[in-house]
Amino acid sequence: MSTRAYDPERLDAMLTRLRLTAIRERLDSLLDEAARGELNLREALAYLCEAEIAHKDQRRIQMGLSIAKFPFVRTLEGFDSYAQPAVDPAQLRELATGRWIANGDAVLLLGPPGVGKTHLAVALGREAIVRGYSVLFTTATALMTALSQAHARGRLDERLSHYAKPKLLIIDELGYLPLQPQAAHLFFQLVSRRYERGSLLVTSNRSVGEWGEVFGDPVVATAILDRLLHHSHVITIRGESYRLREKRRAGLLGARADGAERARGAGGGEPARSPYGLPPGLAPAGAQD
Repeated sequence: MSTRAYDPERLDAMLTRLRLTAIRERLDSLLDEAARGELNLREALAYLCEAEIAHKDQRRIQMGLSIAKFPFVRTLEGFDSYAQPAVDPAQLRELATGRWIANGDAVLLLGPPGVGKTHLAVALGREAIVRGYSVLFTTATALMTALSQAHARGRLDERLSHYAKPKLLIIDELGYLPLQPQAAHLFFQLVSRRYERGSLLVTSNRSVGEWGEVFGDPVVATAILDRLLHHSHVITIRGESYRLREKRRAGLLGARADGAERARGAGGGEPARSPYGLPPGLAPAGAQD
C-alpha cells in the first residue's frame, strides 16, 4: 500500500473539517503523551478520541450553564446536609441521576427562607446539564412578568413556547412576592404545556396548601397542583436558616430577633392538613416527602 508524505497543513485541515478541535489544538502534546505511555496505534487512537470527547463535553456543559442563566454556582457537594437533616441524601443522589427529568416528573422544594432551596435547585440543574438535559432557571416574579407582558402584546404563545422548550424549567421563589391577578391562569397554561413533556422544579416558602392564596385563585391553584403532583418528588426542608445561623455565630442576632425572624420566614408555620399542606385526597400516592 502506498503512503503519502506527512503534510501538517493537510492534517490540520482534515481535523478542522471533522471538527476535532481538541485533537487539532493539542496534537503534538497528545502524541507525546501517547508515546511516553508506549501506546500502540489502537490505544493511541482511543486516547485521542477520549481527549476529544472530554473537550466536547466540557464545551457542551459550559454552553448549557450559560443558557441556563443560574444566578450563582452551587453544587450538591457544597450542600450542608448535616445542617438540614430533613433532606435525605439518598433522595438527592437519586435526583442527581436525572431519571426524574427523563420521566417528565416535577420536583417541589418547600420550606422557609434560607434553608437551601435555591442552592439545591441550582445544584440539581447543573447535574441535569452534565447529563445532557437543557435547563432554564428563572424566578417566579420574572416568569410571571414575562408571561403577563407577552399576553398584553398578543405574544403569549411565543413566550409559552420559550419556557416549554428546555427539558427542565426551574422556577425559584414562588410565593415570596404577590403575583398579578392573571398569574394563576398564565401559570396554569405553562404547567399544562409542559405536563408529562418537560420537568419542572419549583421552590417555594409556602406549603402547597397555601398556593390558592399565592395565586389568588384556589380553583386554578388546585388544577396546577393536580398536574404538578401527579408525578412528583416533594422535599420539605424544616431546618434552620443558614443566614440566621451565621448571624447568631457572629453575635449579630439576639434570641428575640432570631425567633421573630424565623417566624416571619416560615410564614407563620405550615398548616398541618397533610404532609404536603393539602386537603386530604389531593396529595398523590407516589409523591415523595
